[in-house]
Amino acid sequence: MIAPNVHPSIAIIGLGNLLMRDDGVGVHAVKELQKDPPQGVVVADVGTAVLHYQDLFEQTDEIIAIDAVCAGDKPATIYSFDAADAQLSPRHSLHDLGIQALLQLMDEKSRPHVTILGVEPEKLEYGMELSKTVSNVLPQVVNAARQMASQIRQSSRKQIQKKARA
Repeated sequence: MIAPNVHPSIAIIGLGNLLMRDDGVGVHAVKELQKDPPQGVVVADVGTAVLHYQDLFEQTDEIIAIDAVCAGDKPATIYSFDAADAQLSPRHSLHDLGIQALLQLMDEKSRPHVTILGVEPEKLEYGMELSKTVSNVLPQVVNAARQMASQIRQSSRKQIQKKARA
């Protein structure tokens, strides 16, 4: 459990199936992030085994989940939305149900805030390589995840400073 005075922990997780081309975009993104992980951020290749990562979810306050998202826009469109809003949105991560199921299993007080960083897939077929279209935006996705983690960390520091002054 994380002490209340410590800034919230952050994780970036990659979701998807590497055997289904663009469905594996999240896993490809975290493999890039693992080469030079953001300071103080856990980077995990979750793949399709969301339920196996309950401990990580319980010990983390903020999760950025990178995944393929089918919303009907052109391939390689990048999305960002709150996982809690996924049921209300026409946009949905291909692995929302795993995240939603895990969050429902958890005690409400220990649930992290989950943001989906998604990419519209072009090819969902057998193969281990991303389509050229999605591969071309992979650096943008990695950079967006870094920026999101940095913003969360900065926001957390400001909240801690306000609490300390009060």
